Amino acid sequence: MESITKNRQSPTTLRAMVERAYGAGRVPAGDGWASELGHGWFNVAYRIRLRDGAQVVLKIAPPPQVEVMTYERGAMATELATLELLRTHTAVPVPAVDFADQSRELCDADYFFMPYVDADNLGIIAETLPAAERDAYGEQVGAANREINTLRGTAFGPLTGPGDASWRRVFTSMLEDVLHDGERRSVDIGRPYDTVRAVVADHAASLEEVTQPRLVEWDLWDSNVMVRDGKIVCIIDHERAFYGDPLIEAGFTGTQLPAFGDPTAFLRGYGHGNLTPSQQVRRSLYGLYLTLIMVIETVYRAHTDTRQYDWARTRLDEAMALLGQTHR
Repeated sequence: MESITKNRQSPTTLRAMVERAYGAGRVPAGDGWASELGHGWFNVAYRIRLRDGAQVVLKIAPPPQVEVMTYERGAMATELATLELLRTHTAVPVPAVDFADQSRELCDADYFFMPYVDADNLGIIAETLPAAERDAYGEQVGAANREINTLRGTAFGPLTGPGDASWRRVFTSMLEDVLHDGERRSVDIGRPYDTVRAVVADHAASLEEVTQPRLVEWDLWDSNVMVRDGKIVCIIDHERAFYGDPLIEAGFTGTQLPAFGDPTAFLRGYGHGNLTPSQQVRRSLYGLYLTLIMVIETVYRAHTDTRQYDWARTRLDEAMALLGQTHR
């Protein structure tokens, strides 16, 4: 996926990064040792073959001069903190971090190296799989997501702080940040921004039911799941994690917005039954949050076509309808 947030570097800089991480003796020589992994939407990632033949992945944060959405600021620090939590406190398979550099000495952004995972991306192969195999993976994703959500925080909000005891305050602030982002760049969301604010205010009381901060991955789509021989071998891309309500997780999105996929296998693996009326209201707010981001980010990332924008605008209409706003 093409995006102006992708901070591509020259071979000379990439070699310098490798030397800092692994030592001069492992710096690759010749040609063809680096290739960009193209399916990501935000950071640039390179698959690199070291001089001794070992393969690693280098992930580089966006350049500082590129404006990102408010919730994306400091995303790499969030990812590193999330990886440490998951490696230390769960059995969920996540990448090891070989080396991380936040000095901005070799390039203008943070970066880190991790081992290359030789596996298939579930988001790429899912449609080619028999239904039973696809469902089995869905159940595994649900089970892994539930394990992630067992980790408790001391407050709601970003892993790196600041936190708040009220999920209602945190989530409505998160959504307001997205609305401000859209207004700042004059993004057309198909309705007045204040209409969205009013709908959120009318339903925000449902958020008060959430009192225990839990680690939320929020970005656990199939495209961030690496699989091999019927098993999940790695879950990647953890830069959007925070402490919040587990019901906001990606796997629950299809319970109300069918275009995001059938959640049945995920729910079975997670062990979650039908949503209560209050949970349905919260889930509708979370769907609104996601679809707003998907519309507004297309401007920040300078998409060269309107495919995502058009698709996400339809989903935003569906999310507003769930909250009783069927006209624009």
